[in-house]
Amino acid sequence: MSEQHTYKFDVKMDCSGCSGAVTRVLEKAKADGVTEYTVDLKTQEVLVTALFLTTTFSPGLRRRVKRSGTTLE
Repeated sequence: MSEQHTYKFDVKMDCSGCSGAVTRVLEKAKADGVTEYTVDLKTQEVLVTALFLTTTFSPGLRRRVKRSGTTLE
């Protein structure tokens, strides 16, 4: 079984539509190893727990988030 890793991202989200877009992206990413996530509009932070290392995770997530119209830091 793979080890789970937790990552914190600063994501520029201006409204509930933005946070909803990030949530939809992460929900789809469950097929790629995301096991759970928390999207916090107030703090503009996203916590992601996944079954892969960040080096393989971040590029794909960045592309997906960018397509949703928000920015991943």
